[in-house]
Amino acid sequence: MLLQPLREPAAERAGVQLLLLREDLNHPELPGNKWRKLKYNLLEARRLGHDTLLTFGGAYSNHLAAVAAAGRLTGLRTIGVVRGEELSSRPLNPTLAQARADGMELHFLDRATYRRKQEPEVEAALLQKTGPAYVLPEGGSNLLALPGCAELVPELAALTAFDALCVACGTGGTLAGLLTGLAGQREALGFAALKGADFLRADVDALTRQASGLSYANWTLLTQYHGGGYARLSPELRSFIQEFQHRHGVLLDPIYTSKMLVGVLDLLNRGYFRRGSTVVAIHTGGLQAWAGFGDNPT
Repeated sequence: MLLQPLREPAAERAGVQLLLLREDLNHPELPGNKWRKLKYNLLEARRLGHDTLLTFGGAYSNHLAAVAAAGRLTGLRTIGVVRGEELSSRPLNPTLAQARADGMELHFLDRATYRRKQEPEVEAALLQKTGPAYVLPEGGSNLLALPGCAELVPELAALTAFDALCVACGTGGTLAGLLTGLAGQREALGFAALKGADFLRADVDALTRQASGLSYANWTLLTQYHGGGYARLSPELRSFIQEFQHRHGVLLDPIYTSKMLVGVLDLLNRGYFRRGSTVVAIHTGGLQAWAGFGDNPT
């Protein structure tokens, strides 16, 4: 676990110590939050006697890429159900090509059916085609994802005292796990990467209630830093990523962490954080997504 100080003018003006937690470096093939979310799910799959993982994702899904790599590393068969039947007739993009190279079987589902993927009859129809499998939800956000993410909190606390954790949100599982690890102490801020992500508040609350029986009040979901939508990379965001890499030598991904840091710096400029506090922003990886945007911006 590596903590990197970020000497940003906004932080210095605000009197705040800003640190970047380099979760993107925590595993050579499963970087970021994905290994944490998969850890206990993989153990449960083995405990239940499964030799196959089935999961869901979009064409550039970090989660699909991570599950495919995890299957190769652990010897588990993997099946990826991809949103968009029309993609089956097109050349594979770099994310899906790497997933297939890692041994993942790809099944393309029309978008209407994909929206119903959590319905029992849709899942049953998929399993009838693929055979028995341990089913992971899109993004890997289920109850067993939380303890792996919660483990980040004591690991971080052993390195430094901190007042707030900031993390990007796709499905909300990482934020929910951090909340159970924080156990009501300190503050957590989630920065939604999706446009119109207000629904995540209820999803995160449901996960923490299932995991701990508690509904926490020490967190905030910020939905205004989505940059135009999930897979949208505006010229402004690309420039921010380039400038950030020039200043700190750190490449941010174009979908999650970059948007979160735009938000953190904006909050610093607005005086959101208490003077004298320590704020930790989590780099959750996702750099494989650059292949879908013409490689990294430098």
